[in-house]
Parts: sequence; C-alpha cells; structure tokens
Amino acid sequence: MAIHVALSHITHYRYDRPVMLGPQVVRLRPAPHSRTRVLSYSQKIEPGQHFINWQQDPFANYQARLVFPQPTTEFKVTVDLVVEMAVYNPFDFFLEPGAENFPFLYEKSQRQELSPYLATEPLTPNP
Repeated sequence: MAIHVALSHITHYRYDRPVMLGPQVVRLRPAPHSRTRVLSYSQKIEPGQHFINWQQDPFANYQARLVFPQPTTEFKVTVDLVVEMAVYNPFDFFLEPGAENFPFLYEKSQRQELSPYLATEPLTPNP
C-alpha cells in the first residue's frame, strides 16, 4: 500500500530597497527518472513579472532559469508537491557479466562515459 506525502517548500528573501536580481537557477523539481511517482507539482515565483526557461542538466535533473526584468523588494519561491511513497526492492535489477566481479571491466565507450566517476585523488596519509 502506497502512502501519499505532501511537501511544501518556501524560500523567501526580502530587501530593504529595490534591487535588480541576477539570473536565478531553481532546482526544486523532482527528476523525471525518480522512482517516486509525482502526483502533483506546482511552483510559484514572486515577483510575478519574470521569464522562466525550464532546462535539464547533464544528469536529466530539471532546473528553472529565472530572469527578472524589473527591480524588486522580494524574491520568493514556493513549491508544493504530492508524491506517492511506495515500497521498492532496491535489488530488483540484473548485473551485466562485466559487473559480476570487482574490479569492473568496462568497454572503451563505457569507460569514456564514466570517466568523471572513475577519476581518483591521491590517498591521504593515515593519522
């Protein structure tokens, strides 16, 4: 049986005089590849006079790029969300033969795609 959870997030800044806001990037929307089913999502931006462009980062996460053409005395982001929390088996997947033994052996194309995650730093000495 799934549980529905309602979340509300508010970020609110007030300024003592009108200010020009630079471009803002808001990352408060669930990723489309999330296992958690999103039943409803709403985002309200204040001031109301703004331009919004929805983009996705290299990891397919949504981000709202906001541009404000007028000075304002406040900036407010309100997100309301309802999700379905369900039980998932985290081990419900198949292993490729190359991932059955450690260290993993990646094909050249996979190694290239994974290179940012395979980079290592020098070990630090033990105290």
